[in-house]
Amino acid sequence: MSDTLLTPIEIGLTAAIVAIEGHEPLILTARGSDGLAGLPFGPFDALAHRTFDIGLRAWVEEQAGLRLGYVEQLYTFGDRGRHAEASDTGAHMVSIGYLALTRAVDGELAANAASFAPWYRFFPWEDRREEPPAIIARDIIPALTEWAAEETPDTTRALPRKDRVRFYFGLDGAAWDEERVLDRYELLYEAGLVEEARRDGRPAALARKTLPPLGTSMQFDHRRILATAIARLRAKLKYRPVVFELLPPEFTLTELQHTVEAISGRHLHKQNFRRLVEMEALVEPTGVMSTQTGGRPAALYRFRRDVLQERPAPGLRVRSRR
Repeated sequence: MSDTLLTPIEIGLTAAIVAIEGHEPLILTARGSDGLAGLPFGPFDALAHRTFDIGLRAWVEEQAGLRLGYVEQLYTFGDRGRHAEASDTGAHMVSIGYLALTRAVDGELAANAASFAPWYRFFPWEDRREEPPAIIARDIIPALTEWAAEETPDTTRALPRKDRVRFYFGLDGAAWDEERVLDRYELLYEAGLVEEARRDGRPAALARKTLPPLGTSMQFDHRRILATAIARLRAKLKYRPVVFELLPPEFTLTELQHTVEAISGRHLHKQNFRRLVEMEALVEPTGVMSTQTGGRPAALYRFRRDVLQERPAPGLRVRSRR
């Protein structure tokens, strides 16, 4: 047997906990000792918790006072350096990322706990509900174009830099794909355009005198985990009724549309959206009218649970006007 000492491994659980308030998608964040926002995370206790899922729910309830409903595992994040300095020889932290949905807001959190923040604060280029964000044409595309022009032949990738820039950011006739959140973030990281790349010692970032202000950076690799969660949720909308985990039990069709738009970052045509909802038969009227809309009373609806037995992939395959 080899006498080489193996680096010990610790397992952490990181939660991207999403809520909706008004027209804003929110993510639960905790402030670290370095002042940076991060996703809530805690260790997995194999003696106290039989499964990762149970462990995640337990410490989120203990630390934030939240009882999670919908939870799904995203990915295992284990890159060396994600929680350690280059010279650190301590245990390597491997984190299992989770997507969780809640209807809670700040007022329901435990005292001194984490707080919700708009997720577009960390990914401002992803919000296209009004129009393509100015940050793309002003800061992102010029920097990525310059970086792509410096490329030397690379046979390890199927697509050269310039094609990835075009496809991921919807340039020159390519369609914007709202599910490519992680691809876009990792392209910015590879090009050294986000603070996390500088912090991790990426040569492309260290070679730059200044970095453009591309969203708020997060602790460790938490922005990458959040990008993974947003991409998963945007995709999930189309084949699972997860949007109803974020809405109150009774809601108006306008509230439903605003929630779908907030998550997808896309503007939806009102009448087309309502025809889609009717065609998919995901909701049913309650027979009650809401007077809280600020205008004429609006009909209240609820999720029609029978749809789960009627077809295998009930969701909202929405199309935007742009």
